[in-house]
Amino acid sequence: MVTLHYPFWPKISKSLKVPSTSLYDNLKVSANRYPDQDAIFYYGNKLSYERLDTEVNALAGYLEHKLGVQKGEKILLFMQNSPQYVIGYYAILRVNAVVVPINPMLVADELEFYVIDCDIKTALTGQELYDRVGPLLGKTSLQNIVIAAYSDYVGHGFEGLLPKEVEAPRVHLTEPGHYLWNQAIEAKLTPSVHKAKGDDLACLPYTSGTTGLPKGCMHTNKTINANTVGSYHWSSTTTNAVHLMTLPLFHVTGMVHSMHMPIFSGSTMVILTRWNRDVAVELIKNVGCTHWVTIATMIVDFLANPHLKKEDIASLTFISGGGAALPEAVGEKLYQLTGLRFVEGYGLSETIAQTHFNPPNRPKMQCLGIPSFDVDARVIDPVTGKELGMGEIGEIIVNGPQVMVGYYNRDDENKSSFIEIDGKPFFRTGDIGRYDEEGYFFMVDRVKRMINASGYKVWPTEVESYLYKHPAIQQACVVGVPDPKRGETVKAFVILNDGFEGEITEEEIINWAKQHMAAYKYPRQIEFRKQFPMTSSGKILWRTLQEEEKVKA
Repeated sequence: MVTLHYPFWPKISKSLKVPSTSLYDNLKVSANRYPDQDAIFYYGNKLSYERLDTEVNALAGYLEHKLGVQKGEKILLFMQNSPQYVIGYYAILRVNAVVVPINPMLVADELEFYVIDCDIKTALTGQELYDRVGPLLGKTSLQNIVIAAYSDYVGHGFEGLLPKEVEAPRVHLTEPGHYLWNQAIEAKLTPSVHKAKGDDLACLPYTSGTTGLPKGCMHTNKTINANTVGSYHWSSTTTNAVHLMTLPLFHVTGMVHSMHMPIFSGSTMVILTRWNRDVAVELIKNVGCTHWVTIATMIVDFLANPHLKKEDIASLTFISGGGAALPEAVGEKLYQLTGLRFVEGYGLSETIAQTHFNPPNRPKMQCLGIPSFDVDARVIDPVTGKELGMGEIGEIIVNGPQVMVGYYNRDDENKSSFIEIDGKPFFRTGDIGRYDEEGYFFMVDRVKRMINASGYKVWPTEVESYLYKHPAIQQACVVGVPDPKRGETVKAFVILNDGFEGEITEEEIINWAKQHMAAYKYPRQIEFRKQFPMTSSGKILWRTLQEEEKVKA
């Protein structure tokens, strides 16, 4: 077990007792403790913890008594960030069922896979997504759809721009199998006793499926609580904290850090249905947001706002995130503006967010951090399974209380995804990394993303980190493209900062890169783009760009 990081551990215990209670119990406790506390702020509207718990119970009662939801049943949660998402998630838990949170960007043909995989009978959805869910009614196991209008929860006096999905008035659908959200709440049906405990299945987040069919990661109340409680202690959250929620809640980072953890602490969630940098600034300023968990692409866009003023975001005390390393130059710009270091973490859907955190008082840039509470993280040779030492590059493996029980209905995948060392099962992340002399872990890249240029290994993430230091570059994405001589060569897609379009050429950037990188690393090709293909969680779809190049070749 790597313990080199112990001298740099924050002044808290290295181990945490994980609650044996359910996630819903966290809400119940907060509602009892702080009934009048603002749980949610949504475009001018406030929901107290007492109201949040009341509506959770009302929806749970409707699911049980009207729609026949049973203990352990899988329920589809298919909507964007909203009060209804939070209410829906916890209502499913309250009725002792299992949340299946799905990316709202998926279309009907893609959605059908998840409905079939989990034998889903009931779905909770936003009305703007109904056209994707509706066609599955009767065609699959799906029998019931509860439809929400985000506008039902919008307040008055909000001066910022509302997303069109949030402005849209409620649509009335009366066909069989269709149920309106407001009617479900207003029915005020009382659910049976909450019976779920720590080891009961609570959530099935799906992996992206980039290496085959998507896989549901089986997480219990206990595995999720491990990271909920861990993030609460690590981020110095208090009941008075105000959390800006910009990451999508279907994604495990947003789910744990922007929803479960604030609810555990009894603090306030400020919800954005769609990312908008101007609205984010307004909310930070006017609502007094203290905590923001985000990703590199949002930080880049946020800092590119020409109207951003230091005093408008002075309330922020903690900014953290993961998904992809924040470029060093961007981190420095953020520090100069806020006085805060970006605290990066690392995790996967299989670990319901973090297995690693940077110590808040001693973070390193472009670093995954140190193993979290009770996590044993190591590096192995991905072929032989041999454990590697400090500075050696290999596959990161993890053992900890947040690791999933396994993939749902994927026995073969479960066997190949774990390796036993010293009598303990370790999950194989598929991520290539290393750790330094202080026990901090660093990502080198995904196993499948490596570029083989004339026999040299080139890691795109490393090249991107250099490119971000160029003053003209706002965003960069590096991929390997076919090359008749080198096998593969390095190509960089670049989005320029304002004022540089037409003022700098591709050749100038290549020449600059030559001076800052080894001969085998620097990009041989540069292509300027206005935007990149992105996932709904804000990650750049590098595979899409790479496939485009393969088609061209």
